[in-house]
Amino acid sequence: QMQLEESGGGSVQAGGSLRLSCAVSGYTYSYYCMGWFRRAPGKEREGVAGIDSDGGKTYTDSVKGRFTISQDNAKNTLYLQMNSLKPEDTAMYYCAARRANYCGRIQPVDFADWGPGTQVTVSS
Repeated sequence: QMQLEESGGGSVQAGGSLRLSCAVSGYTYSYYCMGWFRRAPGKEREGVAGIDSDGGKTYTDSVKGRFTISQDNAKNTLYLQMNSLKPEDTAMYYCAARRANYCGRIQPVDFADWGPGTQVTVSS
């Protein structure tokens, strides 16, 4: 089973930046789609960004132009660069893996392996 662990969360003011990292180990398949999700208080978990096995990227509309997903295969690490943060970005952020080449619509139900999450808090 794949293991994932997020880091890099914290508290920032609106307009600030954070970079989340996700260390990945325990690969059992040759290809994965990787994704970032978040859950805000009182809301359901939502897909934020996904990166396909061929490098294609998908973002939810609310983060387009502000967030960037990337991965360093040599370091087995997934990243989420978050710029121009807004209070509505406050949430627990999770990385996850899907045993497929493509992420599609980044739906949580499609992802089997999850990290424990890292908290991001944006103050106004």
